[in-house]
Amino acid sequence: MIINNIAWIRSHSVKLCPKLKKQVLEWYRPTRSMPCLMHRGNLAFKRQWQKIPVIVQLEEPEIVSLSASDLASSAGCRVKRRLPVINSFSTDVNEKSLKQLLATKKVKKIWYDSEVKTLLQKASPTVAAPPLWETGLTGKAITVAVLDTGIHEHADLNGRIAAFKDFIGGRGEAYDDNGHGTHVAGCAASGCRENGGYKGPAPEAELVGIKVLSKTGAGSLSTIIEAVQWCIEHKEQFGIRIMNLSLGSEAYQSYRDDPLCQAVEKAWNSGIVVCAAAGNSGPERGTISSPGIDPLIITVGASNDRDAPEPAGNTVAHFSSRGPTIDGLLKPDVLAPGVEIVSLRAPGSLLDRTNKDARVGSGYFSLSGTSMATPVCAGVAAQLLQADSSLEPNQVKELLLESAVMIPGVESSSQGSGIVNGYKAVEALDKKPAGTAL
Repeated sequence: MIINNIAWIRSHSVKLCPKLKKQVLEWYRPTRSMPCLMHRGNLAFKRQWQKIPVIVQLEEPEIVSLSASDLASSAGCRVKRRLPVINSFSTDVNEKSLKQLLATKKVKKIWYDSEVKTLLQKASPTVAAPPLWETGLTGKAITVAVLDTGIHEHADLNGRIAAFKDFIGGRGEAYDDNGHGTHVAGCAASGCRENGGYKGPAPEAELVGIKVLSKTGAGSLSTIIEAVQWCIEHKEQFGIRIMNLSLGSEAYQSYRDDPLCQAVEKAWNSGIVVCAAAGNSGPERGTISSPGIDPLIITVGASNDRDAPEPAGNTVAHFSSRGPTIDGLLKPDVLAPGVEIVSLRAPGSLLDRTNKDARVGSGYFSLSGTSMATPVCAGVAAQLLQADSSLEPNQVKELLLESAVMIPGVESSSQGSGIVNGYKAVEALDKKPAGTAL
């Protein structure tokens, strides 16, 4: 009987992502603690009223805005977010509405709208950023978009939050109720106040804060995609050259079928350097998170400097996710410091209130993770772009990889090309003859 009930799932298996199939099958799975006589009614109730958040991709780009609402309405659901960057929209479905969407020829793919989570004192010297400050390379006039929990207007940011977009609460002013985003922003672009502080590699870079994660540090896949889309649309307005994604979710399908990977590739091809966290699921192999599995973008793992500024004394952080990716590709691309990184504190935020022991002085905070390593790499990328604003994302990536310094005795699936080195990257840039392709 159950086999007959789920035959429609098999017939549309090409359109359903693996995680969504698993969620849909729960509609048909009896509750063990419930008497057998009640199973039928309970399962019918679940299929009608237990809705699943999904992202629906359409075959033709032009119909996303023209008929997405009509398509959703005909299936008995409504459009929550329009995502033209990947020809999609998000909605909630029950059994009936999902069946109708799958039966529509216009529908190409349906994904589960997964939950996405958050994954400088020593960091800047380790990546050789300070020598570049002396030459004036501080990330000035380069804008980094930080897709995270928001950004607190910290004094060390010197009013450099050029714009703020809130996809969670809809507020206009910059804020961070979690604290993660502020720390991440500081890892890339914190400037040092006169009375002391901690510098990121790009202490004069501009920031665009984009709140895509809630107070608890979680958000939906569709929200992240909409934010990526927003960055592409506002790239010229705010001069966005780099996008930092210190967030991720479990990779359960090829990057070719991953909706967030499709979105970040659009950003990359529009001229935005995308830096994404490798994930914090190490030291096991094959644990790179999405969208870090995408071969186009820069995926950053975390190193542990162990108080040794030279790469030879570093190790790969125990928690840093290792490759290969689900597609068998080599990742991460590079490493950057990610253990006990001192950066900016957002007073009164969730992390600040629940991790008081991590406070450093009055305005700083110590955190570990590939979330911290990623913006350090983004800050170095800003220094490179300031040195040569004509660089395309592929060229920035090539320079970072060819100048990175390998940790001796560590396999590439753990460290990629090694630890980012800003000074060597700019040196490599300076050695390229004028007009030569990288």
